[in-house]
This record gives sequence, structure tokens and C-alpha cells, in this order.
Amino acid sequence: MPSFDVTSDVNKVELKNAVDQANKEIQTRFDFKGSDSRIEQNELVLTLYGDDEFKLGQVMDLFKTKCAKRGVDNRSLETQKIEKLGIKVKQIVNVKEGIEQEQAKKIVKLVKESKIKVQASIQGPAVRISGAKRDDLQAAIQMMKDSVKEIPLQFGNFRD
Repeated sequence: MPSFDVTSDVNKVELKNAVDQANKEIQTRFDFKGSDSRIEQNELVLTLYGDDEFKLGQVMDLFKTKCAKRGVDNRSLETQKIEKLGIKVKQIVNVKEGIEQEQAKKIVKLVKESKIKVQASIQGPAVRISGAKRDDLQAAIQMMKDSVKEIPLQFGNFRD
């Protein structure tokens, strides 16, 4: 029975490259000269530092631009509140990996309501879609691409 997996992953190498490129540009840009603006990465947790909220916003915009160029979807970035550190500010950004249980249930419900002849089951951080015909699976992929906008989805592990 043909099947495929729906996942929501982030390419960690490209994420690190985006952080490195953003830090390099921050060091060379004139408007950041003499400022303590930077991005630190610890696995899937990023910490953005700035002298004030305006500079922090510029760092965030610069980072999102670099992510877009490197193919890292901005929907996988979850920003926290801005914290004050004396006169400086910082913001923590969590990178979401995998499909959360709540979102997976929505995807399964969406597939069932679509009346496409496929079955959906939650497999940890992924959703497995299986059906008798390839055309049905392709219709399910297209339906999910059109309907799910909150998180980036990848379709892989296709089996015949």
C-alpha cells in the first residue's frame, strides 16, 4: 500500500549558515558599529542581542532575510518576549522541529474531512498518509499544501 510521511523539519546546517551570515553582516555594517548586537545559537534555541529594541528588530529582520535566502522557513521560528538586560535587550527564538500533537490532529482531521480515499495516522513527530492509489496520495499532498499555512510541511519517505 503506497504511503508517505508529512514532517516539519528544519535544515540545521542551513540554519547555522544563516546565523553565521547574519553575524558576519552585523559586524561589517556601519549602523551596527560599536554595538553589542549578535546572534548566538545553541542547537534549536537562538538568542538575539541588541543595544535597544530598534537594533534588536534590525537584527531579527536581517536574520529572517538570511534564513529566507538559505531556505529556512520563517514559520518555524517562534519568538519569545523581549527581555531587558540592564541597558541591553535580548530575545529568545525557538526553532520548531516536528509536528506538534495538536497540529497533527488537525492534519488528520483535515484529511478525513476531504473525502479523499486515504488514511492518516500520527507517527510521533510525523503524520503518515497511506492509500490504495498514487493519485489519491498526490491529491492529499496538494490539499495539505493549500490548507496548512501555520507550519512548513515536507512530504517524504514515499513508499510504493
